[in-house]
Amino acid sequence: MKRLNVMVNGLPGNMAQIVVGHILADDRFELIPFSLTGPEILDREFTVRNSTVKLVQPDHKEPAIIEIKKSGENVFSVDFTHPSAVNSNAVFYCKFNVPFVMGTTGGDRRQLEETVVSSSIAAVVAPNMAKQIVGFQAMMDFAASTFPGLFNGYSLEIEESHQKGKADTSGTAKAMVRYFNKLGVPFSEKDIIKVRDPRIQASQWGIPEAYLNGHGWHTYSLLSEDQTVRFSFSHNVNGRDVYAKGTLDALVYLSKKIGEGAAGKMYTMIDVLKGT
Repeated sequence: MKRLNVMVNGLPGNMAQIVVGHILADDRFELIPFSLTGPEILDREFTVRNSTVKLVQPDHKEPAIIEIKKSGENVFSVDFTHPSAVNSNAVFYCKFNVPFVMGTTGGDRRQLEETVVSSSIAAVVAPNMAKQIVGFQAMMDFAASTFPGLFNGYSLEIEESHQKGKADTSGTAKAMVRYFNKLGVPFSEKDIIKVRDPRIQASQWGIPEAYLNGHGWHTYSLLSEDQTVRFSFSHNVNGRDVYAKGTLDALVYLSKKIGEGAAGKMYTMIDVLKGT
């Protein structure tokens, strides 16, 4: 398999760092030493595992991508930037024909899809890159479609805890709301309990101190109207490696679809899991 040239955007963010580390350790990929970053980042370079990457400010990203693409090689992008950059980055990738994998949450997701569908490229976009959690979501989707109204009369509580620096509500938690709605439970995204305080995470949730700066713990609790029946589902992730591994799988999948001539297509991690 020919190596995929990958630009990881979002350095010096933690998730981008983890992805870069996995790419450097994997013979299937070649790291492009440029990374789009935010206007607040003043550093010009960042080093990950002895590899130096040039940090590209928003005002300089067009000259940078033109320089990168001079070689004529296909370039893929991984986006773990900031919710505020989701839509502008998607427009940028589409304009310069850079297929991308986006794990960044937030932004206008409908506009994001419209941008990709009206372009000449393809992308994998998912609020969660962990394959096992995505598989759990697929099971919930199946239940919601097969047994609509199963939990009529039940109340729901969704709690999600992530590191202090995560700006928005978990995209996975938002997706779960839709499944529970189909199952008959009235619940709104604004009712999700979002925890970002390390003190609460350690003392009340029991999250190990080593992972307070990188974790994703979710609990979904259902209670019957007469309070005699309770269901609880949870998935707790410490660290970020599981998301990076899924991201690399998404890159390989996207490369395959590009090779088959895919254009104007926005895939999900469900597509990646299915491999079709």
